[in-house]
Amino acid sequence: MELAFLHPLYERPGPWASVYVDTSRHTEHTPQERRLTAQAMARELADQGADEATCQAVRRALEELRHSTEPHGRALFARDGKVVLDPPLARSPQRDWARWAPLPRVAPLLELAGEDPVCIVAYVDRRGADFELRSALGRDDAGGVTGRQWPLHRTGSVDWSERHFQLRVENTWEHNAAEIADALAVCQEETGADLLILVGEEREQRSVRRRLPQRLHDLVVEASRGAGSRLLDEDVERIRTDHIHERAAAELERFLAARDPDDEGRAGAVEGVPALIEAAREHRIDELLIRPDGPDAHREVWIGEDPDQLAVRRTDLKVLGEQNSWSARADDALIRSAVATDAPALAVSLAPDTPQDAPVGGLGALLRWK
Repeated sequence: MELAFLHPLYERPGPWASVYVDTSRHTEHTPQERRLTAQAMARELADQGADEATCQAVRRALEELRHSTEPHGRALFARDGKVVLDPPLARSPQRDWARWAPLPRVAPLLELAGEDPVCIVAYVDRRGADFELRSALGRDDAGGVTGRQWPLHRTGSVDWSERHFQLRVENTWEHNAAEIADALAVCQEETGADLLILVGEEREQRSVRRRLPQRLHDLVVEASRGAGSRLLDEDVERIRTDHIHERAAAELERFLAARDPDDEGRAGAVEGVPALIEAAREHRIDELLIRPDGPDAHREVWIGEDPDQLAVRRTDLKVLGEQNSWSARADDALIRSAVATDAPALAVSLAPDTPQDAPVGGLGALLRWK
């Protein structure tokens, strides 16, 4: 998950209100239920010590969702009487909840919002392609491309005089595949799509995939269908889910390989809170891995005003020259440091054949240098 969208949460000091609500339930009583939820979340924040202005800002923002048809949920982050960020969720939280803390409670976003690959579904045939942009929030038309329209089909003749025509057909197919690949690459760059699904006959899919830039090859999934077929929503969701699991498994495998020391005794990955804090202070985290059920995720650490001011013990911050300090969860503190250095974060879950302590305590990182 790229974390750049979280920058506004660290431009000012806390404390922060963090709220997660489920918007997946839709009945005739939904408006009244969401009003009650808004009031309950505001009371919960007030009980934790939040100021009145911030409680009311949260209440108003949640009340505005009373007619929302968002399929999953919403997170809100507020301070000083203003909602600063309110990202939609790709999965519903198990329950509605609110927290008032020195840092925004962003770690749940890795599971609830982070792994929501935006994908382009490209319906490919010999004439061109239509593109759809798909996400957890629905679908949008993303344009397409129309290639050469003649000649497109071979004749049934095997006479030598037809060979020139057959060659022209081949050239038309190849030309159109190149145009589709170029248009798809541009569409991916403009939308930032994480996944490209090619739908159509196998030959056309292969021709397009072969012409895509090398950087996109790992993002492509081929869904073989007859010409004119359309993917059902459940087909797209299955492909997206498989992509999430495969990417997480690949990153965890890369982490497991990197944590073994090289011949000089240096490792390309670290785990455990003390080692991660040291790496964060030195701006060495290249990718943060968080196992949400790991015991270290909610371990207490100490933070200062700046993202690289964090320590296992409060006294350590004073040694570093930081006079003001607050306690915070380890996962949220490390995410703040990752945001500051443009490092991504990933929620990982353990597969049956994965070591059950990976990463140790539930927190790990791949390093930028050893």
